[in-house]
Amino acid sequence: MNNEQGKEAKILKSHYLTPFQSKLLQKSLEEDLHESYRQRIQIMLLADQGKSQTEICQTLGCCAATVRHWMHIARSGMAHQWQDCPIGRPKAVNEQYLDRLKELINQSPRDYGYSFRRWTVNWLNKHLAKEFGIELSNRHLQRLLKEMGLSTIPKRTKVKSASGREKDGHSILISDLKSANGSESNGFWLFNPSNMA
Repeated sequence: MNNEQGKEAKILKSHYLTPFQSKLLQKSLEEDLHESYRQRIQIMLLADQGKSQTEICQTLGCCAATVRHWMHIARSGMAHQWQDCPIGRPKAVNEQYLDRLKELINQSPRDYGYSFRRWTVNWLNKHLAKEFGIELSNRHLQRLLKEMGLSTIPKRTKVKSASGREKDGHSILISDLKSANGSESNGFWLFNPSNMA
């Protein structure tokens, strides 16, 4: 068998990978790789040679779920993206993240180029994901805020009126209004709708 026939036979034996993907994976194995990356490549190359999940597990000493996942990646034509899935657990929330969360909640989103005035959990989450690369569910972020005694919902403030009564900071009482000459008025206003025409 000459060299050309050998190459042809290799191409015909391929089950999942394109010649480009196969060469890329073979070349990547020559590099100094983290063991998990090396394992991914080996799984896809063995699957491409027609090895079963069980055979690959026995050969490489890895779990069936890992083999199944990378066989699926090879089958779906995505083998060339073997580095796109990071190794290990996702990044966890750390003290720096929590400090930044506290800082953001006390500042206006407009300071960061957003058009809205108040943070929502969703927008805090998106902003922090950009800064730290840590993605949380909105529910998890809401829990963190609650644990820290923070909230995206503005607190209503109680304000003492001139009469000494407490009132909600977002409302105006009729007693707060002054007459046109500046003196306080305790009288009634007469309203006649027929004079408005």
